[in-house]
Amino acid sequence: MSESPVLLVTCQEWAEGEPGHAALDTALAARGLESRWVLWDDLSVDWGAAQVVAVRSAWDYSTRLGEFLGWATGVGPALLNGADVFRWNTDKSYLIDLARAGLPVVPTVAADDVMAVRAAAKQFGTAVLKPRVGAGGRGVEVVEGGRGWLPSADSHQGPWVVQPLIDTVREHGETSVFVIAGRPVSQVDKVPGPGEIRVQQQYGGHSRSVELSDEAALLAAQAIATTVDLIGAEIVYGRVDMMWYDDGLVVCEIELTEPGLYLDVMPLNAGPFADAILARF
Repeated sequence: MSESPVLLVTCQEWAEGEPGHAALDTALAARGLESRWVLWDDLSVDWGAAQVVAVRSAWDYSTRLGEFLGWATGVGPALLNGADVFRWNTDKSYLIDLARAGLPVVPTVAADDVMAVRAAAKQFGTAVLKPRVGAGGRGVEVVEGGRGWLPSADSHQGPWVVQPLIDTVREHGETSVFVIAGRPVSQVDKVPGPGEIRVQQQYGGHSRSVELSDEAALLAAQAIATTVDLIGAEIVYGRVDMMWYDDGLVVCEIELTEPGLYLDVMPLNAGPFADAILARF
């Protein structure tokens, strides 16, 4: 099968592309770039024929991580960010690496077993438990105190990261900065629905574009620069998620594998992303 110079990678559930993908399709075409949305696990795709491969909405990776990383390793240098970045970024214990490097980060403990979860939750009082490998808010759980806690039969069975529940999330949610080609370009605020701490739309959350603030832009740039120093790899695109904690912003996640561009809310994100792809030609 002949391929396009630019392959935009997605999964079966989002086979047409990420939400708002028409903005990116249009931006690439306006720059004279031929692009096509493809499934990362489609065996008929000739990855070697593409000049740029950009992972966009491959949001099933968390349940198929070994397969996904194997695929990424096989794509080669056309893959933006690349397999080494994905391997580091898909395990949320990377937050501990960032904290050790001096970046302000939500306090995070890696827990491999139930006793480690209980100890961390006791330390934090009210804790948030997340799968070490997970996406879209799936498997997130609030744990009170930790004493006697056990995972339910239908919940994530480990390993986890454990963090304190930061009260500001209920009212203020999170804010995210998109960093493309090393430059913070835009910001979105994400607020959870009633009774929730998760900001994703499927849990009642909503997002809105806001003006890029100096504080958030600086922290996002620092987060990407710290990651580059830690991994020693080029970061072409990323989204830095932040929360308000102790009177300032701290990093709660860095999305470098398949960060949604929120094109349905912020279609102008398509331009800088398309420019970053054009620069590879």
